[in-house]
Amino acid sequence: MSSNTRLSRAYQSAKTVPFDDDSKFILFSDCHRGDNSFADDFANNRNIYYHALNFYYKEGFDYCEIGDGDELWENRFFESIFEAHKNVYGLLRKFHLSGRLHMIWGNHDMVYKDPEYVKKNLGSYFEPIDGESKELFEGITYHEGIILKHRTTQQEIFLTHGHQADWWNYTFWRWSRFLVRVLWKPLQVWGIADPTSPAKNYKELIKMERRIKRWILKNQLKITIVGHTHRPRFPEPGDIPFFNDGSCVHPRSITGIEIEKGHISLIKWQISTTDDGTLRVVRVLLEGPQKLTDYQKVKA
Repeated sequence: MSSNTRLSRAYQSAKTVPFDDDSKFILFSDCHRGDNSFADDFANNRNIYYHALNFYYKEGFDYCEIGDGDELWENRFFESIFEAHKNVYGLLRKFHLSGRLHMIWGNHDMVYKDPEYVKKNLGSYFEPIDGESKELFEGITYHEGIILKHRTTQQEIFLTHGHQADWWNYTFWRWSRFLVRVLWKPLQVWGIADPTSPAKNYKELIKMERRIKRWILKNQLKITIVGHTHRPRFPEPGDIPFFNDGSCVHPRSITGIEIEKGHISLIKWQISTTDDGTLRVVRVLLEGPQKLTDYQKVKA
């Protein structure tokens, strides 16, 4: 099966979420939430992530997580991840209860494409303090793709993880997971990167991006937003509308994409030092805001 076929299948089976110019979305991906061990790349940025997500919750944003939210290659069980970042999942639960949580599975949490696995592992958790089981993400559904469709203009924004263009991490994801668990995770402490990961292999990253761009042109989609490579992308109007929200495991920062008031922006949250030496988590605008309607035409 080709990358074009895999991407088309993700688009055709995608969940549709209507929106308008009053809607607000924050898109993050590649959090790789782990068990707070030496291999947990998310641990360094968890306070930044929590602060940013809490801001978006209070401001009425919907949260779209575009895959690889949980690191289930290095870690076998969700329970250890949940215990390490319980406050984060408590905040995600608030989004879920208010109907503002939209989840996509990636290669590192591809087990979530199985509804029974999701129900068994994410539906509830055991609270030792009370000695009883409590609801967590009751009734949650993970998707391979999500289409944000404007109620007035009918403009579509396609969200997917992007590993459909990476045959090794899609078709042979179980082999990749095995290699990460037995080989690359122990070597990570020595600074040896996994060469099968496009986020750490520039040649594979470029090949992946080219495949997705070809698919966008072939299918005449207006905007496609992915993650997977960890490399933020924000095209100019008229260029191929291929966006990437980056990741939440950059050194000392996280990046994401905001959609608000009919505009799209690439943002970063980081820790900044004030003049008096106080550390603050701040939002930095990297690109945009750009009107979504500016991407309705692509240069020939």
